[in-house]
Amino acid sequence: MNALDTESFEKRINYTFNDKDKIKLAFTHSSYANEHKNFVSENNERLEFLGDAVLDMIVSEYIYKKFPKMPEGELTKLRAGVVCEGSLAKIAREFEFGKYLLLGKGEESTGGRNRDSILADAFEAVIGAICLDGGIESAGKYIMSFMEKVIDDMKISFRTLDCKTHLQELIQKNSKSPITYKIIDEKGPDHDKVFIAEVYHDKKTLGCGEGKSKKEAEQNAAFDALEKLENNN
Repeated sequence: MNALDTESFEKRINYTFNDKDKIKLAFTHSSYANEHKNFVSENNERLEFLGDAVLDMIVSEYIYKKFPKMPEGELTKLRAGVVCEGSLAKIAREFEFGKYLLLGKGEESTGGRNRDSILADAFEAVIGAICLDGGIESAGKYIMSFMEKVIDDMKISFRTLDCKTHLQELIQKNSKSPITYKIIDEKGPDHDKVFIAEVYHDKKTLGCGEGKSKKEAEQNAAFDALEKLENNN
């Protein structure tokens, strides 16, 4: 990575390294190091190891404080979704990490520059490099500069994947009474019908939702109930 590339990358991530060699190391894939053993003694795997631990800690602390009523199991699911390979690779692509990678000829020829695993590893390696270069506070600032939005988006998406199950688990903590769903209305033509559902517990309406299918309407009713319960707590 030449000086121009270094400057470009630092501007992209809004962090200036004291030790420029750490940037190069963060992007040095093992395949490149193996092909240049006379000149390269390390690859980014150790930095990736450190960055992975720092990322887990920073994200864990943030979601622990931001969602004080979220149980341990859901905190674990949320963190796993946020720091998974696909999520990290997506962020790495947004920052164009691929253009900075140092890859061996084999990895280069087989599309390694755009491979999720390599991009995610480089992303974690950069976190490790920042931690070593500027301390964990700098690493945390870098992580949260983009991860806050990722966390908020992930919280919504993983909650909506199966809101009925989530609502059931929440209610059963304090009650043995069943939760029931009812389609209360349908509207629109047969080819574009919309169903409206309500969810009940102890003869009380907890939420209402609509959807293109009865199942979707029930899920949206459960989501509405979860939102109301969260706002009332």
